[in-house]
Amino acid sequence: MRRIRIMMRIFFVSEKGRSVQKSRLFQTVLVAAMAWGGLGVQAQAVDATAVAKHYAVLVHANYTDTLAGATALQQAVTAFTASPSADTLAAARKAWLAARETYGQTEAFRFYAGPIDDKNGPEGRLNSWPLDEAYIDSVKGKPNAGIINNPKIAITKQSLAALNERGGEENIAAGWHAIEFLLWGQDFSATGPGDRSFEDFVDGKAPNAKRRREYLTVVTSMLVNDLTSLVKAWTPDAKNYRANFEKAGPDALRRMLVGVGSLSRGELAGERIEVALASQNQEDEHSCFSDNTHRDIVANARGIENVWLGRYVRPDGTVLQGASLRDLVAAKDAAVAERTSTHVAASVQAAEAIPAPFDQAIIGPDTAPGRIKVQAVATALKLQSKDFVDAAQAIGIQKLTLTAKKD
Repeated sequence: MRRIRIMMRIFFVSEKGRSVQKSRLFQTVLVAAMAWGGLGVQAQAVDATAVAKHYAVLVHANYTDTLAGATALQQAVTAFTASPSADTLAAARKAWLAARETYGQTEAFRFYAGPIDDKNGPEGRLNSWPLDEAYIDSVKGKPNAGIINNPKIAITKQSLAALNERGGEENIAAGWHAIEFLLWGQDFSATGPGDRSFEDFVDGKAPNAKRRREYLTVVTSMLVNDLTSLVKAWTPDAKNYRANFEKAGPDALRRMLVGVGSLSRGELAGERIEVALASQNQEDEHSCFSDNTHRDIVANARGIENVWLGRYVRPDGTVLQGASLRDLVAAKDAAVAERTSTHVAASVQAAEAIPAPFDQAIIGPDTAPGRIKVQAVATALKLQSKDFVDAAQAIGIQKLTLTAKKD
């Protein structure tokens, strides 16, 4: 830690985004850790309860922002289905991409049987992949495929929820990637994303256009509903998951570390990067229809960093900063904290260097420039997953089981 002089006004930001200006007495000195390229503020020693409570602040804010993005997507989808055109389709696609930026960061809150992925959690309806396109709609060579082209299947929230993953994990009927496929269609381009025509949603221009509009409307509504449930689970001052989490002490810390460690190694480095590197197959990339996979990886890496540093930057630029795992570990083992911070920063930097589109970056020999850059992300993520195990031990958590379930 070292002291630095900040020649500017300092604002402490509450969870609701209100800023309270402090006196200039606080402008002169902050205790900061700069090794990872960010600014860590530690006004006083922190404990497990403080870290858990601030984590809950970040989770609620991140899910709230994601819900706002999904609601904007829903509005764009409503405009598109009411009047299909190239412009309204482009607006819906733009809204989907924007909402994914915040959702990707929330994946650091998974893997410990929290509200998103306990036995009743909505994760399977939200972000399941890879998706068999023919399960939903017609595809090249199969004009009559999919739920949309089967009039015997009612397009309702209940039916699509029941059909999601029925008969196989690639039988995805709902969630981000179902919406993505409907908006972009199959990707046959080596240089860009899918290019579904808006006319697929126009009566008289394509078979079952009305059912296609209904499907898109329903799955988008399902997405909003599921995200709403997550916001409620983490709402402050309520009898919900958050209330119990904040009182969990060391077990809350264990859950936090299981979340970031499992996302780092098993899910992101393993399922989302190394599987695609090994197969060199477009079907193994996360957002294969929109070519947004490179941004998915950045958002996931950033979400891990958010949890470690106790920091989250909201879409409007508001910064939430508070008691963190890093602070807690640093008080016990400064070397472990510093090493972890260095590797976490490296993974974010490496993720941001992935060339787009991802499906082209993974092609070729291991010496290909794109593959080298993608592999660098996996390497950094695996290093930091080991650091999280060491960090857990530093604060008295002797056994940290990192898991990952392919979604």
